[in-house]
Amino acid sequence: MFKKNFKYLSKLINSIPIIDRWLFGQLVPPLIFAVSAFTVVSLSVGVMFDLIRKIVEFGLPITLAIQVMFLKLPGFLVLSFPMSVLLSTLLAYGKMSSNSEILAARSLGVKTSRLVIPAIILALFMTGLTFYFNNSLVPLTTKYSENLLRDGLGKSVSIERGHDIFFKGYGSYTDPNTNKSTEKNTFLNQIFFSRIVEDNVMKNVTLIDFSVLGYKQILSADQGIFDRDKSAWIFTDGKLITLDESGKTTTIGFTKYLYPLGDGPLRVSEIPDDANKMTLMQALKAKKLYEETGDRRGARKMSVRIQEKFTLPCACLVFGLIGSSLGSKQNLRTSKSQGFGLSVILILFYYILSFLSSSLGVKGILTPFIAAWLPVLISFSGGLYLLKKAS
Repeated sequence: MFKKNFKYLSKLINSIPIIDRWLFGQLVPPLIFAVSAFTVVSLSVGVMFDLIRKIVEFGLPITLAIQVMFLKLPGFLVLSFPMSVLLSTLLAYGKMSSNSEILAARSLGVKTSRLVIPAIILALFMTGLTFYFNNSLVPLTTKYSENLLRDGLGKSVSIERGHDIFFKGYGSYTDPNTNKSTEKNTFLNQIFFSRIVEDNVMKNVTLIDFSVLGYKQILSADQGIFDRDKSAWIFTDGKLITLDESGKTTTIGFTKYLYPLGDGPLRVSEIPDDANKMTLMQALKAKKLYEETGDRRGARKMSVRIQEKFTLPCACLVFGLIGSSLGSKQNLRTSKSQGFGLSVILILFYYILSFLSSSLGVKGILTPFIAAWLPVLISFSGGLYLLKKAS
């Protein structure tokens, strides 16, 4: 069976044109170097120093710290892949250019656009790999690493951190004089906060209600449980403070209080606090929840993050085109240090552009689709221009 598979693989490799095999041979070694370099640097800065501090200050076991670092690795690989594609293509094509190998290929009638095809194929492969890591592997390993770290530091630290569930309820305002509600149902009229959630029980709850014009109600309770049959929350051991227009305050203590509010806070508690920790399906569910509760800003922000699930892997394709086009220029002589420096500049420019565009999308100035894809389109157009100049 092994011999049969090996024979099939050899036949497949031999079917690839010689020029492509040669170019892939030039691209793969610097890609491995770049992935290793960027991952080690980012992992050291992002995780290793923090884990060392926890080992020294909190007594975190070393074996547990190594497991956490290993689980954090996929998240840093996702960031390293696009940068590695850029650096590897710059180094590979820059080396071939300095050795006049690209010039020799051109003298034989091989166009520059033909020479960069293996780089584009490799970039497409890295795009798919980045998407798989970012959508399937990273959310899972990040969750496991956080749970492992909390268990290692002790329950006291875990409870102290809590979940900090914050829910904004949108609806209409009620006029107490006419007992009529406003026509629009998109006003922020409730703010729900819970420090800890355990087994669908909200603990240390604070609720602010200003749905009645001229009045504000502040509810504080030890815990709250959602009753699905009554579609309301049952709060226990707390007090209700009411403030009217004149500034008069009324305080009522209670052992049990029924409050009409949907299961929004409970559903929000199931959403990861960071979109990067979500799979694509979880992000779509979160967007739907925000839309159902009337949180337009939250839905718009999640729409941007959903689009970025696709644009982040596409950075590999963009960087592959830019790196191979720059490296193919006849007057470029790229050493590893020069390639690394140029990569940092291009990566910094791309991610600053992405951050600005994403912020405009969250604020509603740009649509989520345009906000997420605009940096990719601009950079890809720049790569095509560089390829044309290199030709």
